[in-house]
Amino acid sequence: MYRSLRNVHRLNSSLLGLHRSISSKTCRKSVSVALISTRMASSESYRIERDTFGELKVPNDKYYGAQTVRSTMNFKIGGVTERMPIQVIKAFGILKRAAAEVNQGYGLDTKIADAIVKAADEVIAGKLDDHFPLVVWQTGSGTQTNMNVNEVISNRAIEMLGGKLGSKDPVHPNDHVNKSQSSNDTFPTAMHIAAAKEVHEVLLPGLQTLHDSLEGKAKEFKDIIKIGRTHTQDAVPLSLGQEFSGYVQQVKYSMLRIKSAMPRVYELAAGGTAVGTGLNTRIGFAEKVAARVSELTGLPFVTAPNKFEALAAHDALVELSGAMNTVACSLMKIANDIRFLGSGPRSGLGELILPENEPGSSIMPGKVNPTQCEAITMVAAQVMGNNVAVTVGGSSGHFELNVFKPMIIKNVLNSAKLLGDASVSFTENCVVGIEANRERINKLMNESLMLVTALNPHIGYDKAAKIAKTAHKEGSTLKETAIKLGYLTSEQFDQWVKPQDMLGPK
Repeated sequence: MYRSLRNVHRLNSSLLGLHRSISSKTCRKSVSVALISTRMASSESYRIERDTFGELKVPNDKYYGAQTVRSTMNFKIGGVTERMPIQVIKAFGILKRAAAEVNQGYGLDTKIADAIVKAADEVIAGKLDDHFPLVVWQTGSGTQTNMNVNEVISNRAIEMLGGKLGSKDPVHPNDHVNKSQSSNDTFPTAMHIAAAKEVHEVLLPGLQTLHDSLEGKAKEFKDIIKIGRTHTQDAVPLSLGQEFSGYVQQVKYSMLRIKSAMPRVYELAAGGTAVGTGLNTRIGFAEKVAARVSELTGLPFVTAPNKFEALAAHDALVELSGAMNTVACSLMKIANDIRFLGSGPRSGLGELILPENEPGSSIMPGKVNPTQCEAITMVAAQVMGNNVAVTVGGSSGHFELNVFKPMIIKNVLNSAKLLGDASVSFTENCVVGIEANRERINKLMNESLMLVTALNPHIGYDKAAKIAKTAHKEGSTLKETAIKLGYLTSEQFDQWVKPQDMLGPK
């Protein structure tokens, strides 16, 4: 893959030939040492590249250049776990390919443009992931990551064309790969591409999976009548299907909220360059890049109508994060309900029987816990925290540039990924296997004092309340108490108190 490594391979082959030709054990040992030394020298070899601050050593087996190395020296924050999300890198690949193709139409040498396109395709395909070492915690404009991408594409294109890595010839990272661009417009463009793709490829499909499964359960449980609960206290009856229909609607609205935020995310900053004026671009460049990105992704990207807003503010991603925050609230409610309805199995509510996926305790034999509910509620909490960070970052733009870009997109992508993945996990490992404990549901419903509400139209609120309170105090049933108080007959009670008739308006 790398010319330097091929040269080392040839040298190793020559030394191996020499090794075979020497019969002396001592000489063989010397040659073996030489082979090891050569390999070590290869792994520790560098080339010299330059940026505007001077020369730096760049590992020979890496496509990035001096500016990337300088960033690794200046921002030792967090390590590999805090690297720029790979979705952003691949989004940059899409943008750089689109820009090269558009620039070719404006006079960029075809050979150079084609090489950039091929190198960008490798970035998009994930073939060069090891060449993007930078962390999120860098310049707030994402300049170092933009240059990391420019350097990798430039050097890979140079290699394809038979040139020397680090020479910037015939493909220059700034003059060619970054032509008609600035970090200030490319990074927000990559942010929007990455966010849109994550929403469409992970978040929305995950929510749809959950929605469909909950909808199936709502239909399955439509004839199971149970006691309702408000304020965590007994309330009037409803069907288990009706209860689940509320969850279905929450997830439906979740998807609609996400989709409603997307039109602003589809607007791309490319073409605004440094401050939004479009300096060093050509008329039509912005529109053509957006159109090409749309073709490459299959998503309806357009050029942002106002580049000053697109660079200086990230309200679109704050809006998307806010929508995901609401989704997190919905999932927290749904999972907690299912968690508590399945509590027990003998000393809790026990109305639902949840799938048993793994042992729940290292000390209590046979214990099984609602782990999928726990996982998705933890995800919900994380998404809420992510939204706080995005909110702070989005509100902190100054003048012509917001400089919280890397942090914003890290959290937006994390939220979308977590919500999408958790929705699928929760569905496949919990929702699809939920069963109704009909015996427990019937027992709790028949013991509820709130069935007395059905008597309001017949004997009035005050008498109905007297029946409920007396029955609770004396530990008797509603029917026994109502007859004892002389408010109605046994036949009247049976006629008026029917849970199946209490599920909707008359």
